[in-house]
Amino acid sequence: MDKFRIVGGKQLSGTVAVSGAKNSALPCLAAALLTPETVTLHNVPYVRDLITMRRLLEDLGCTVLVPALRTHQINAGTVDACEAPYELVKTMRASVLVLGPLVARFGEARVSLPGGCAIGQRPIDLHLKALEQMGAKIELQGGVVQARADRLQGADIEFEMVTVGGTENLMMAATLAQGTTRLINAACEPEISDLADLLTKMGAYIEGAGTSTITIEGVNALGGAIHTIIPDRIETGTLIIAAAITRSELIITDCNPQHLTAVLDKLRDAGVVIEEVNETTLRVKGNGQLRAVDLTTEVYPGFPTDMQAQYLTLMTQAEGDAEINETIFENRFMHVSELQRLGANLRVHGHQCHTHGPTLLTGAKLIASDLRASASLVLAGLAAQGETWIDRVYHIDRGYEKIEEKLRSVGAEIERIKG
Repeated sequence: MDKFRIVGGKQLSGTVAVSGAKNSALPCLAAALLTPETVTLHNVPYVRDLITMRRLLEDLGCTVLVPALRTHQINAGTVDACEAPYELVKTMRASVLVLGPLVARFGEARVSLPGGCAIGQRPIDLHLKALEQMGAKIELQGGVVQARADRLQGADIEFEMVTVGGTENLMMAATLAQGTTRLINAACEPEISDLADLLTKMGAYIEGAGTSTITIEGVNALGGAIHTIIPDRIETGTLIIAAAITRSELIITDCNPQHLTAVLDKLRDAGVVIEEVNETTLRVKGNGQLRAVDLTTEVYPGFPTDMQAQYLTLMTQAEGDAEINETIFENRFMHVSELQRLGANLRVHGHQCHTHGPTLLTGAKLIASDLRASASLVLAGLAAQGETWIDRVYHIDRGYEKIEEKLRSVGAEIERIKG
């Protein structure tokens, strides 16, 4: 099992590029199941979750070619199975995104209940209820969801709570349904808009993506398309905090600051100097005094839960007290005990974590518990004095493309130890 070895206290300097968004590439790959024609995706990040999704598509009978770095060509014209097996699904929750496309195009799907990070319950009952409203017959047998429909029917679907995966799954399913579907209380994330852009290029009729109400007019068939995945806003935020926590200056390219408004505002409040050089480039100066600022995670366009662990780590180096409120997942402070091993002054009470800083962090041996928690431990290791070892870095490999190489290119002392 691979580990990271980090010697902290090093200042960073230089330019680092952001990869494509994992959380956009995953549904876009799944969308290729909606057509027998080839879908070409550019700027696909080379991360473990995308490798898993590629294997899943190949298991279903798709041909997936990688003719150039970060380019995937997916052809689902030879799909000969409609089952997503547990062996693949157990490692990645996003595998449930094949459910909607399979039912919509082939009239059936069998998908094992998904796995992923252990950050709390993320039930797919909202996906299943919505598909039932569109006429699908749903059965759950032995941990496998079985869905069938001669043809899905358009419907007005109001989600009980905002669900990114549910919005994506149902938006894809609705493109081939008969009639009009309205998704009410839909997720508004940039990844939703990116998926809608791809579907539109494939011939779908979609209005309102990026708002809380999305309208989809079903068509009889979709075709191929060429699409470029948006930059990863969570990686962008993580790199900004890497500069801030090491008191460094970095130039971050290939990003989209418009997708990060809440994050940028909060970090600026905390004393991080962030300049927008142009529409795809940020200059970060982290050499000022950090201030403790309270935070509450919210659905987009609020502060994303996927940036909470990284921000909390930054607050260990800020002057004063801050309260971090996690409102999205019920078990997303698993990184706190590891940060305490480094010397962080943190206290958890239910869905709230109190930080007091600045505190001197000292290197220790740590264990990553989930994707974003592992990123927070890397950030802490960069700021800590001495040597930090992080085990189970396969978590970070699920969502960050060669993060150790990117950080090393700007001066971090970090290496991967093969295990």
